[in-house]
Amino acid sequence: MPADDLLSPIVAATTRWLVQAYPPARGALQRGLAEAQARQAVTVAALLRYPTELDAELVALSGPGGASRLDWITGADAAAPECTEAWRSWVDEVVTSWAACLLGSPALATRAAEAAVAAHGDTAPVAFRRLTDPTEEDHRSAALLRHPDVLAPIADLHGAELRDRLQAALPA
Repeated sequence: MPADDLLSPIVAATTRWLVQAYPPARGALQRGLAEAQARQAVTVAALLRYPTELDAELVALSGPGGASRLDWITGADAAAPECTEAWRSWVDEVVTSWAACLLGSPALATRAAEAAVAAHGDTAPVAFRRLTDPTEEDHRSAALLRHPDVLAPIADLHGAELRDRLQAALPA
């Protein structure tokens, strides 16, 4: 099974967590645009975090760890009903942190997308335009999801590791 298929539960859960933690502007179109941006960031982050099929198989077997620490950092109430849902166990803290870094910096997102495509060739999704070259509507739809200061507590968790990985993959 290709790595991106194995990572789909992590991508879906982590995207959902980001969109809930950093809500989009009101409206179906705005929610869709914000979710597309989050999904692209999470996909790139997951492909970089789990670069081989074996890595993807291992995380699919063992599970990524869940959203508990992320909830604590963002101040989510762990007793709230939405904090006890099963999908939350598929949220990956490192992937979430890396995605937050990418959402906060289109330049870093461009480097990361290039590294992901280079590492995965034809198996990697190649259309990351909403992540790497967001429009004004993308920014308006995902103002919280794109704001570096708002994302900082999550992005700072593992951001240095992402920058190190990108430096090794794509020397400047």
